[in-house]
Amino acid sequence: MPGNDDLSRRQFVGGALLAGAGATWFKAAPAAAAESAAQQPKGFSRRIKLGLIGCGGRARWLGGLFQKHGGYEIHGVADYFDDLAQSAGDLLGVDKARRFSGRSGYRRLLESGVEAVAVVNVPRFHAEHGPAAIEAGCHVFAAKPVAIDVPGALKVQAAGKLATQKKLCYLVDYQMPTDPVNIEVVKRVRAGALGRLMHIDSIGFSLPWAEPAGVKTIEDRLRQGRWLSTIALSGDVITENTIHSINAVLWLVGQRPVRAVGRARVGRPNPRDDYREVYLVTYEFADGLLWTHRCQSLNNQLEWDLYLIAYGDRATARVGYKGRSYVRGGPMHYGGGNVESLYDQGAIRNIATFYTNIVEGRFDNPTAQQAGDDALTAVLGREAAARRREVTLEELLRENKELEIDLSGLRG
Repeated sequence: MPGNDDLSRRQFVGGALLAGAGATWFKAAPAAAAESAAQQPKGFSRRIKLGLIGCGGRARWLGGLFQKHGGYEIHGVADYFDDLAQSAGDLLGVDKARRFSGRSGYRRLLESGVEAVAVVNVPRFHAEHGPAAIEAGCHVFAAKPVAIDVPGALKVQAAGKLATQKKLCYLVDYQMPTDPVNIEVVKRVRAGALGRLMHIDSIGFSLPWAEPAGVKTIEDRLRQGRWLSTIALSGDVITENTIHSINAVLWLVGQRPVRAVGRARVGRPNPRDDYREVYLVTYEFADGLLWTHRCQSLNNQLEWDLYLIAYGDRATARVGYKGRSYVRGGPMHYGGGNVESLYDQGAIRNIATFYTNIVEGRFDNPTAQQAGDDALTAVLGREAAARRREVTLEELLRENKELEIDLSGLRG
Protein backbone atom coordinates (compact mmCIF):
# COMPACT_ATOMS: atom_id res chain seq x y z
CA MET A 1 0.00 0.00 0.00
CA PRO A 2 2.34 2.68 -1.26
CA GLY A 3 2.59 6.21 -0.01
CA ASN A 4 2.49 9.46 -1.93
CA ASP A 5 3.52 13.07 -1.85
CA ASP A 6 0.82 15.71 -2.19
CA LEU A 7 2.72 18.37 -4.13
CA SER A 8 3.85 15.85 -6.71
CA ARG A 9 0.51 14.09 -6.81
CA ARG A 10 -1.76 17.07 -7.29
CA GLN A 11 0.66 19.36 -9.07
CA PHE A 12 -0.99 22.37 -7.42
CA VAL A 13 -1.98 23.58 -3.95
CA GLY A 14 -4.79 25.94 -2.98
CA GLY A 15 -23.17 -5.36 -12.77
CA ALA A 16 -24.10 -4.25 -16.39
CA LEU A 17 -21.03 -3.43 -18.41
CA LEU A 18 -22.60 -1.35 -21.16
CA ALA A 19 -25.39 1.22 -21.04
CA GLY A 20 -26.58 0.28 -17.57
CA ALA A 21 -23.29 0.51 -15.69
CA GLY A 22 -23.08 3.61 -13.52
CA ALA A 23 -26.27 5.13 -14.93
CA THR A 24 -27.89 5.81 -11.55
CA TRP A 25 -25.66 8.72 -10.54
CA PHE A 26 -26.73 11.05 -13.34
CA LYS A 27 -29.99 12.11 -11.71
CA ALA A 28 -28.68 11.92 -8.17
CA ALA A 29 -25.42 13.82 -8.57
CA PRO A 30 -26.76 17.41 -8.69
CA ALA A 31 -28.85 16.87 -5.57
CA ALA A 32 -25.94 15.21 -3.79
CA ALA A 33 -23.68 18.09 -4.77
CA ALA A 34 -26.18 20.62 -3.45
CA GLU A 35 -26.34 18.81 -0.13
CA SER A 36 -22.55 18.65 -0.05
CA ALA A 37 -22.31 22.41 -0.48
CA ALA A 38 -25.02 23.27 2.03
CA GLN A 39 -24.66 20.88 4.94
CA GLN A 40 -22.40 21.60 7.85
CA PRO A 41 -23.22 19.44 10.88
CA LYS A 42 -24.10 21.64 13.84
CA GLY A 43 -23.50 18.96 16.45
CA PHE A 44 -22.06 15.49 16.64
CA SER A 45 -23.98 12.55 17.98
CA ARG A 46 -20.72 10.60 18.00
CA ARG A 47 -17.17 10.63 16.70
CA ILE A 48 -16.35 8.31 13.81
CA LYS A 49 -13.14 6.30 14.08
CA LEU A 50 -11.30 7.06 10.85
CA GLY A 51 -8.20 5.49 9.34
CA LEU A 52 -5.93 6.92 6.65
CA ILE A 53 -4.81 4.60 3.84
CA GLY A 54 -1.88 6.55 2.46
CA CYS A 55 0.11 9.03 4.57
CA GLY A 56 1.60 11.45 2.04
CA GLY A 57 1.12 15.19 1.98
CA ARG A 58 -2.53 15.32 0.96
CA ALA A 59 -3.46 12.51 3.33
CA ARG A 60 -1.89 14.32 6.29
CA TRP A 61 -3.60 17.55 5.22
CA LEU A 62 -6.97 15.79 4.94
CA GLY A 63 -6.38 14.15 8.32
CA GLY A 64 -6.10 17.62 9.80
CA LEU A 65 -9.36 18.68 8.14
CA PHE A 66 -11.13 15.60 9.50
CA GLN A 67 -9.90 16.52 12.97
CA LYS A 68 -11.02 20.15 12.59
CA HIS A 69 -14.48 18.98 11.56
CA GLY A 70 -14.96 17.61 15.05
CA GLY A 71 -16.94 14.50 14.21
CA TYR A 72 -13.97 12.23 13.61
CA GLU A 73 -11.15 10.59 15.55
CA ILE A 74 -8.06 9.61 13.58
CA HIS A 75 -7.85 6.07 14.93
CA GLY A 76 -5.15 4.55 12.71
CA VAL A 77 -2.88 5.14 9.72
CA ALA A 78 -1.31 2.91 7.08
CA ASP A 79 1.26 3.48 4.38
CA TYR A 80 3.63 1.19 2.52
CA PHE A 81 6.54 3.23 3.91
CA ASP A 82 6.91 3.01 7.67
CA ASP A 83 8.50 6.46 8.00
CA LEU A 84 5.42 8.04 6.41
CA ALA A 85 3.08 6.09 8.67
CA GLN A 86 5.10 7.15 11.72
CA SER A 87 5.27 10.83 10.76
CA ALA A 88 1.53 10.94 10.02
CA GLY A 89 0.85 9.17 13.30
CA ASP A 90 2.93 11.71 15.19
CA LEU A 91 1.21 14.62 13.45
CA LEU A 92 -2.32 13.31 14.01
CA GLY A 93 -1.85 11.83 17.48
CA VAL A 94 -2.35 8.19 16.54
CA ASP A 95 -1.33 5.44 18.97
CA LYS A 96 1.87 3.75 17.79
CA ALA A 97 0.11 0.39 17.94
CA ARG A 98 -2.19 1.54 15.14
CA ARG A 99 0.44 2.69 12.65
CA PHE A 100 0.82 0.10 9.91
CA SER A 101 3.21 -0.30 6.99
CA GLY A 102 4.03 -2.72 4.17
CA ARG A 103 1.84 -3.64 1.25
CA SER A 104 -0.70 -5.39 3.50
CA GLY A 105 -0.66 -2.62 6.10
CA TYR A 106 -4.05 -1.38 4.95
CA ARG A 107 -5.57 -4.76 5.83
CA ARG A 108 -4.23 -4.55 9.36
CA LEU A 109 -5.68 -1.04 9.55
CA LEU A 110 -9.10 -2.37 8.49
CA GLU A 111 -8.89 -4.89 11.35
CA SER A 112 -7.83 -2.28 13.95
CA GLY A 113 -11.28 -0.98 14.89
CA VAL A 114 -11.73 1.80 12.31
CA GLU A 115 -15.27 2.51 11.15
CA ALA A 116 -14.27 4.49 8.05
CA VAL A 117 -11.18 5.06 5.94
CA ALA A 118 -9.86 7.77 3.65
CA VAL A 119 -8.14 6.21 0.62
CA VAL A 120 -5.50 8.77 -0.37
CA ASN A 121 -2.57 7.01 -1.99
CA VAL A 122 -1.22 6.06 -5.42
CA PRO A 123 -4.11 5.79 -7.94
CA ARG A 124 -3.04 2.28 -8.98
CA PHE A 125 -4.23 1.00 -5.61
CA HIS A 126 -7.47 2.95 -5.17
CA ALA A 127 -9.57 0.22 -6.79
CA GLU A 128 -7.99 -2.33 -4.45
CA HIS A 129 -8.19 -0.48 -1.16
CA GLY A 130 -11.63 1.16 -1.45
CA PRO A 131 -13.53 -2.05 -2.30
CA ALA A 132 -11.53 -3.97 0.34
CA ALA A 133 -12.69 -1.48 2.95
CA ILE A 134 -16.32 -1.95 1.93
CA GLU A 135 -15.87 -5.73 2.13
CA ALA A 136 -14.49 -5.24 5.63
CA GLY A 137 -17.52 -3.18 6.68
CA CYS A 138 -15.92 0.28 6.63
CA HIS A 139 -17.21 3.49 5.10
CA VAL A 140 -14.96 4.95 2.37
CA PHE A 141 -13.89 8.52 1.62
CA ALA A 142 -12.03 8.15 -1.69
CA ALA A 143 -9.58 10.36 -3.54
CA LYS A 144 -9.75 10.66 -7.30
CA PRO A 145 -9.23 8.92 -9.65
CA VAL A 146 -10.90 5.85 -8.18
CA ALA A 147 -9.35 3.66 -10.89
CA ILE A 148 -6.92 3.81 -13.80
CA ASP A 149 -8.28 0.98 -15.96
CA VAL A 150 -11.57 -0.70 -16.87
CA PRO A 151 -11.47 -3.57 -14.33
CA GLY A 152 -10.74 -1.10 -11.54
CA ALA A 153 -13.57 1.25 -12.53
CA LEU A 154 -16.09 -1.58 -12.66
CA LYS A 155 -14.83 -2.92 -9.33
CA VAL A 156 -15.42 0.45 -7.67
CA GLN A 157 -18.92 0.72 -9.12
CA ALA A 158 -19.71 -2.78 -7.84
CA ALA A 159 -18.29 -1.80 -4.44
CA GLY A 160 -20.53 1.27 -4.39
CA LYS A 161 -23.58 -0.94 -4.93
CA LEU A 162 -22.38 -3.38 -2.28
CA ALA A 163 -21.87 -0.46 0.10
CA THR A 164 -25.52 0.54 -0.36
CA GLN A 165 -26.61 -3.03 0.39
CA LYS A 166 -24.41 -3.10 3.51
CA LYS A 167 -25.56 0.38 4.62
CA LEU A 168 -22.14 1.91 4.15
CA CYS A 169 -21.09 5.24 2.63
CA TYR A 170 -18.72 5.41 -0.38
CA LEU A 171 -18.02 9.07 -1.14
CA VAL A 172 -15.55 10.29 -3.76
CA ASP A 173 -13.84 13.60 -3.01
CA TYR A 174 -14.56 15.64 -6.15
CA GLN A 175 -14.66 19.34 -5.43
CA MET A 176 -16.25 21.07 -8.45
CA PRO A 177 -19.76 19.66 -7.82
CA THR A 178 -19.73 21.10 -4.28
CA ASP A 179 -19.32 24.73 -5.29
CA PRO A 180 -22.57 26.78 -5.04
CA VAL A 181 -21.94 28.72 -8.28
CA ASN A 182 -21.12 25.57 -10.24
CA ILE A 183 -24.21 23.89 -8.82
CA GLU A 184 -26.44 26.74 -10.03
CA VAL A 185 -24.86 26.72 -13.50
CA VAL A 186 -25.36 22.99 -13.93
CA LYS A 187 -28.91 23.22 -12.60
CA ARG A 188 -29.78 25.82 -15.24
CA VAL A 189 -28.05 24.00 -18.08
CA ARG A 190 -29.90 20.80 -17.28
CA ALA A 191 -33.15 22.80 -17.23
CA GLY A 192 -32.50 23.99 -20.80
CA ALA A 193 -30.63 27.27 -20.26
CA LEU A 194 -28.42 26.75 -23.32
CA GLY A 195 -31.14 25.55 -25.64
CA ARG A 196 -29.94 22.50 -27.52
CA LEU A 197 -26.48 21.54 -26.27
CA MET A 198 -24.20 21.46 -29.32
CA HIS A 199 -20.60 20.94 -28.19
CA ILE A 200 -18.31 21.14 -25.16
CA ASP A 201 -14.67 22.09 -24.70
CA SER A 202 -12.78 21.16 -21.55
CA ILE A 203 -9.31 21.90 -20.28
CA GLY A 204 -7.03 20.06 -17.89
CA PHE A 205 -3.70 21.86 -17.64
CA SER A 206 -1.35 20.73 -14.89
CA LEU A 207 2.04 22.04 -13.87
CA PRO A 208 4.86 20.11 -15.54
CA TRP A 209 5.51 16.54 -14.54
CA ALA A 210 9.05 15.21 -14.66
CA GLU A 211 10.86 11.93 -15.08
CA PRO A 212 12.41 11.28 -11.66
CA ALA A 213 16.10 10.51 -11.28
CA GLY A 214 17.53 7.67 -9.23
CA VAL A 215 14.69 5.21 -9.73
CA LYS A 216 16.11 1.68 -9.50
CA THR A 217 13.37 -0.33 -7.79
CA ILE A 218 9.59 -0.34 -7.54
CA GLU A 219 9.99 1.07 -4.02
CA ASP A 220 11.94 4.01 -5.45
CA ARG A 221 9.14 4.53 -7.95
CA LEU A 222 6.52 4.78 -5.20
CA ARG A 223 8.35 7.51 -3.30
CA GLN A 224 7.46 11.22 -3.44
CA GLY A 225 5.30 11.26 -6.53
CA ARG A 226 7.81 9.44 -8.73
CA TRP A 227 4.92 7.19 -9.76
CA LEU A 228 3.29 10.01 -11.76
CA SER A 229 5.39 9.33 -14.87
CA THR A 230 4.39 5.63 -15.00
CA ILE A 231 1.00 5.10 -16.64
CA ALA A 232 0.35 1.80 -14.84
CA LEU A 233 0.58 3.67 -11.51
CA SER A 234 -0.96 7.08 -12.28
CA GLY A 235 -3.22 6.46 -15.28
CA ASP A 236 -1.35 9.31 -17.03
CA VAL A 237 -2.17 13.02 -17.21
CA ILE A 238 -5.63 12.47 -18.67
CA THR A 239 -6.64 10.34 -15.69
CA GLU A 240 -4.69 11.52 -12.67
CA ASN A 241 -5.11 15.27 -13.08
CA THR A 242 -7.82 16.06 -15.59
CA ILE A 243 -10.38 13.66 -14.14
CA HIS A 244 -11.81 16.78 -12.45
CA SER A 245 -12.77 18.28 -15.82
CA ILE A 246 -14.08 14.93 -17.05
CA ASN A 247 -16.18 14.65 -13.92
CA ALA A 248 -17.65 18.11 -14.49
CA VAL A 249 -18.60 17.33 -18.10
CA LEU A 250 -20.36 14.09 -17.19
CA TRP A 251 -22.13 15.83 -14.31
CA LEU A 252 -23.40 18.55 -16.64
CA VAL A 253 -24.37 16.30 -19.56
CA GLY A 254 -25.93 13.49 -17.54
CA GLN A 255 -24.50 10.64 -19.59
CA ARG A 256 -21.16 9.15 -20.52
CA PRO A 257 -19.68 9.15 -24.04
CA VAL A 258 -19.93 6.16 -26.33
CA ARG A 259 -16.81 6.66 -28.47
CA ALA A 260 -13.65 8.73 -28.78
CA VAL A 261 -10.89 9.62 -31.21
CA GLY A 262 -7.69 11.34 -30.21
CA ARG A 263 -3.97 11.89 -30.30
CA ALA A 264 -1.32 12.11 -27.60
CA ARG A 265 2.23 13.36 -27.73
CA VAL A 266 5.46 12.68 -25.90
CA GLY A 267 7.45 15.88 -26.30
CA ARG A 268 10.48 15.44 -24.04
CA PRO A 269 13.70 14.22 -25.68
CA ASN A 270 14.90 10.66 -24.96
CA PRO A 271 11.98 9.66 -22.70
CA ARG A 272 12.65 7.00 -20.09
CA ASP A 273 9.13 6.72 -18.70
CA ASP A 274 5.91 6.25 -20.62
CA TYR A 275 3.71 9.20 -19.64
CA ARG A 276 2.50 11.58 -22.37
CA GLU A 277 2.58 15.35 -21.88
CA VAL A 278 -0.26 16.19 -24.28
CA TYR A 279 -3.70 14.68 -25.01
CA LEU A 280 -6.28 15.97 -27.49
CA VAL A 281 -9.41 13.82 -27.48
CA THR A 282 -12.83 14.28 -29.05
CA TYR A 283 -15.66 12.29 -27.48
CA GLU A 284 -19.11 11.63 -28.90
CA PHE A 285 -22.27 10.92 -26.92
CA ALA A 286 -25.13 8.69 -27.99
CA ASP A 287 -27.26 11.72 -28.94
CA GLY A 288 -24.53 13.16 -31.20
CA LEU A 289 -23.18 15.74 -28.74
CA LEU A 290 -19.46 16.36 -29.31
CA TRP A 291 -16.89 17.12 -26.63
CA THR A 292 -13.21 17.99 -27.07
CA HIS A 293 -10.92 17.52 -24.09
CA ARG A 294 -7.42 18.99 -24.03
CA CYS A 295 -4.84 18.33 -21.36
CA GLN A 296 -1.16 19.00 -20.94
CA SER A 297 1.73 18.77 -18.51
CA LEU A 298 4.28 21.21 -19.93
CA ASN A 299 6.63 23.88 -18.65
CA ASN A 300 5.16 26.55 -20.94
CA GLN A 301 4.25 29.17 -18.32
CA LEU A 302 0.55 28.33 -18.26
CA GLU A 303 -1.02 28.05 -14.84
CA TRP A 304 -2.82 24.86 -13.93
CA ASP A 305 -6.49 25.04 -14.87
CA LEU A 306 -9.54 22.80 -14.92
CA TYR A 307 -12.79 23.91 -16.56
CA LEU A 308 -15.40 23.29 -19.24
CA ILE A 309 -17.29 25.55 -21.60
CA ALA A 310 -20.60 24.23 -22.90
CA TYR A 311 -22.04 25.70 -26.10
CA GLY A 312 -25.75 25.55 -26.86
CA ASP A 313 -27.68 26.99 -29.75
CA ARG A 314 -28.97 29.80 -27.50
CA ALA A 315 -26.36 30.39 -24.77
CA THR A 316 -22.98 29.37 -23.34
CA ALA A 317 -21.95 28.17 -19.87
CA ARG A 318 -18.70 27.75 -17.96
CA VAL A 319 -18.02 25.45 -15.01
CA GLY A 320 -14.59 25.63 -13.39
CA TYR A 321 -12.30 24.73 -10.54
CA LYS A 322 -11.34 28.39 -10.24
CA GLY A 323 -12.25 31.63 -11.98
CA ARG A 324 -15.80 32.58 -12.92
CA SER A 325 -18.63 30.15 -13.65
CA TYR A 326 -21.74 31.44 -15.43
CA VAL A 327 -24.52 31.04 -17.99
CA ARG A 328 -24.13 33.69 -20.67
CA GLY A 329 -27.21 34.67 -22.69
CA GLY A 330 -30.48 32.86 -23.31
CA PRO A 331 -33.66 32.83 -21.22
CA MET A 332 -31.90 31.71 -18.02
CA HIS A 333 -28.89 34.03 -18.06
CA TYR A 334 -26.85 33.84 -14.86
CA GLY A 335 -23.99 36.20 -14.20
CA GLY A 336 -22.54 33.62 -11.84
CA GLY A 337 -19.56 34.33 -9.67
CA ASN A 338 -16.05 33.31 -8.77
CA VAL A 339 -15.31 29.79 -7.59
CA GLU A 340 -13.39 30.41 -4.38
CA SER A 341 -10.77 28.26 -2.60
CA LEU A 342 -12.19 25.06 -3.99
CA TYR A 343 -9.16 22.91 -3.19
CA ASP A 344 -9.78 23.26 0.53
CA GLN A 345 -13.46 24.30 0.66
CA GLY A 346 -14.54 21.40 -1.53
CA ALA A 347 -12.74 18.91 0.71
CA ILE A 348 -14.24 20.53 3.82
CA ARG A 349 -17.74 20.24 2.35
CA ASN A 350 -17.18 16.61 1.37
CA ILE A 351 -15.87 15.73 4.83
CA ALA A 352 -19.02 17.27 6.33
CA THR A 353 -21.25 15.40 3.88
CA PHE A 354 -19.44 12.12 4.60
CA TYR A 355 -20.19 12.52 8.31
CA THR A 356 -23.83 13.43 7.71
CA ASN A 357 -24.35 10.51 5.32
CA ILE A 358 -22.95 8.06 7.86
CA VAL A 359 -24.84 9.25 10.94
CA GLU A 360 -28.12 9.85 9.07
CA GLY A 361 -27.97 6.61 7.07
CA ARG A 362 -27.69 8.05 3.55
CA PHE A 363 -26.17 5.20 1.60
CA ASP A 364 -27.26 5.69 -2.02
CA ASN A 365 -23.60 6.42 -2.94
CA PRO A 366 -24.05 8.21 -6.29
CA THR A 367 -20.47 9.46 -6.41
CA ALA A 368 -19.07 5.91 -6.55
CA GLN A 369 -21.03 5.23 -9.73
CA GLN A 370 -20.12 8.67 -11.10
CA ALA A 371 -16.42 8.24 -10.37
CA GLY A 372 -16.39 4.86 -12.09
CA ASP A 373 -17.86 6.42 -15.22
CA ASP A 374 -15.35 9.27 -15.01
CA ALA A 375 -12.51 6.74 -14.91
CA LEU A 376 -13.96 4.78 -17.82
CA THR A 377 -14.18 8.01 -19.82
CA ALA A 378 -10.57 8.89 -19.07
CA VAL A 379 -9.43 5.40 -20.08
CA LEU A 380 -11.48 5.64 -23.28
CA GLY A 381 -9.69 8.87 -24.22
CA ARG A 382 -6.30 7.51 -23.26
CA GLU A 383 -6.78 4.37 -25.36
CA ALA A 384 -8.17 6.24 -28.37
CA ALA A 385 -5.15 8.55 -28.32
CA ALA A 386 -2.66 5.71 -27.83
CA ARG A 387 -4.19 3.55 -30.59
CA ARG A 388 -4.64 6.55 -32.92
CA ARG A 389 -8.09 5.44 -34.01
CA GLU A 390 -11.70 5.55 -32.92
CA VAL A 391 -12.40 3.40 -29.88
CA THR A 392 -15.88 2.72 -28.53
CA LEU A 393 -16.76 2.31 -24.89
CA GLU A 394 -18.44 -0.98 -25.76
CA GLU A 395 -15.15 -2.23 -27.23
CA LEU A 396 -13.23 -1.08 -24.16
CA LEU A 397 -15.61 -2.79 -21.76
CA ARG A 398 -15.50 -5.98 -23.77
CA GLU A 399 -11.69 -6.02 -23.62
CA ASN A 400 -11.72 -5.34 -19.86
CA LYS A 401 -7.95 -4.76 -19.96
CA GLU A 402 -5.92 -4.22 -16.79
CA LEU A 403 -2.80 -2.06 -16.79
CA GLU A 404 0.08 -4.34 -15.84
CA ILE A 405 3.15 -3.62 -13.74
CA ASP A 406 5.59 -5.81 -11.84
CA LEU A 407 5.08 -5.27 -8.09
CA SER A 408 7.00 -8.35 -6.99
CA GLY A 409 9.69 -6.24 -5.31
CA LEU A 410 7.31 -4.85 -2.68
CA ARG A 411 7.36 -6.04 0.92
CA GLY A 412 4.29 -7.67 2.37
